[in-house]
Amino acid sequence: MSDLSKLKELFPELEEELYDELIQVGVVKEIPAGTTILSVAQPIRTVMMVLDGVVKLYQEDGEGDEYFVYHIEPGQACAVSMVCAYKQEKSMVTAKAVTDVIMLTVPLDYMDKWLQRYKSWHYFVIKTYRSRYEELLRTVSEIAFRNMDERLEFYLKRQVKQFGNHVKLTHQDIANDLNSSREVISRLMKKMEKNGLISIHRNSFEWIRD
Repeated sequence: MSDLSKLKELFPELEEELYDELIQVGVVKEIPAGTTILSVAQPIRTVMMVLDGVVKLYQEDGEGDEYFVYHIEPGQACAVSMVCAYKQEKSMVTAKAVTDVIMLTVPLDYMDKWLQRYKSWHYFVIKTYRSRYEELLRTVSEIAFRNMDERLEFYLKRQVKQFGNHVKLTHQDIANDLNSSREVISRLMKKMEKNGLISIHRNSFEWIRD
């Protein structure tokens, strides 16, 4: 499939002229799984649009602890890169390729021009901001109103929705994303397994309840 066909399939709401510009000015990058794409305090110079694979965004505190923010899937753009690129700011999050990733990067110079020229791009940016704002509200609610076992179940369901019933994540990976300890996560997952929600495997788990 050509890059143009892929763009039209994943981002069907854009105008024909905008597809042409995306192909002309964008750069397609293939990024291996595990690669850090964006680091904290790194200047944002492009908007990232994911064509294949999954990118994880997370924050780190001063002690190196991580907290999961959200995933970017095919057909989505990085809201952080849009905001920071438009204001020419530095990143406050880290982005890492969870799987092998193919993305289209667009220089920030085109953001303002496209917002004025193309209604479809304007709506796409608003849609991206809104979806991430809603994600933020869910995350805040999760932290403020749920205890850790509820947060863990909420998190695991999100991973299952993203990757399917069999998810390759270690207990340490999950603990990092939830800013908890491996021991706590292991204990709670064993409890979930006993209750018939999941089956634990080496470096992975399987969701078995409908």
